[in-house]
Amino acid sequence: MPRLIPDTRPQRVLAASNFVYTMGYGLYLTAGVLYFTQAVHLPAGEVGLGLALAGLVALALGVTVGHLADRHGARGVYAVTLTVQALATACFVLADTFWLFALAVCAAAGARTAGTAARSPLIRHYGGDRPQEFRAYLRAVTNLGISLGALLAGWVVQVGTLTAYQLMVAGNAFAFVVAAAILLRLPAVAPVPTVSGPRWIALRDRPYLLLSALDGMMAVQFKVLTVGIPLWLVGATTAPHWLISGTILTSTFIVIVFQVRASRSIDSPAAGGNAYRRAGVAFLVSCSLISLAAGIPAWAAAALLITAAVIHTIGELWYSAAGFEVSFALAPRHATGQYLGVFGLGAALADAIGPALLISLCITWGRPGWYVVGALFALTGLAVPFAVRWAQRRQDTWKPEPEPTENAAAT
Repeated sequence: MPRLIPDTRPQRVLAASNFVYTMGYGLYLTAGVLYFTQAVHLPAGEVGLGLALAGLVALALGVTVGHLADRHGARGVYAVTLTVQALATACFVLADTFWLFALAVCAAAGARTAGTAARSPLIRHYGGDRPQEFRAYLRAVTNLGISLGALLAGWVVQVGTLTAYQLMVAGNAFAFVVAAAILLRLPAVAPVPTVSGPRWIALRDRPYLLLSALDGMMAVQFKVLTVGIPLWLVGATTAPHWLISGTILTSTFIVIVFQVRASRSIDSPAAGGNAYRRAGVAFLVSCSLISLAAGIPAWAAAALLITAAVIHTIGELWYSAAGFEVSFALAPRHATGQYLGVFGLGAALADAIGPALLISLCITWGRPGWYVVGALFALTGLAVPFAVRWAQRRQDTWKPEPEPTENAAAT
């Protein structure tokens, strides 16, 4: 991906759809919880319970919808998930009780996770010789779209009226509809033929399941910048509060500019395993620096936190690029959606438990908790290369043959 705009039309369509979608998602990501607590006036505890239920629903749908994308055509299945997400998001304006809120947010979260799995065969089909690199490009686009959505959400939060929040919800749903409409300009991808053997092969692939679990453990690092640093900065340091936005914007800028470049040298599963290991060390260093920001002058705390954010984001670049590589390279082409659905289970679980883990260890326990979390990242990174080698050995012994009676049909 040497250019700012992809070379092929299908890649441009996927990128445009992703950009519009993430602008809408950035609105919700920034101000969604505030909408339900400040505008709808649901108790914070009920909002937390509803989001936890949504996480469980998302876990259940990823593998199933990924399999449907493999068998029935990824473009149509992905477009359906975007449409469901738009309808569920639009229902937020009616969610003035806990159960209505829970139903709407579970539908939206389930469709989002399902869409991620359904999109994977499209990335693999249209990503060229290196779909992992195209996936890295899409992550840069994602960060740009979320940043722009977050800026719009900042205006909503500043105004703070029910009307402003409802406009945000409408804009969010509209973005998903537009993203689906753009996606339909993509040429259809024929379903891949089935192969002999069990249907749910990804759930029987123990090395891949282990890799998914290890990736999920490291995915907790995404919450360090959005949960750990803000709470630590406010409660334990004298650094200015505006630095919360400063660390997130610094990280976002680095990802937008350098994610594709970071992915170029990670061109094999073995290189991906080594990148996980480097990422774990970077996360250990960043967590240690964050812990040291407590009890020192404001200028020194700010310098430490910015430095930690930069080091952490470098680790994030390696971690994301490694995940793109091993998740695609170790997944058979005929079951890309199913395998990527399994790989996403770890990250979905990290979304559910990550905030509570960081709060209990790093915020409640304090400085020692940061060292424990950093060590957890480092040890996980050290374990990944062994899991990668196990997965490669299994891949070498598994050579499925397409069934002769099954023909692919375009959707």
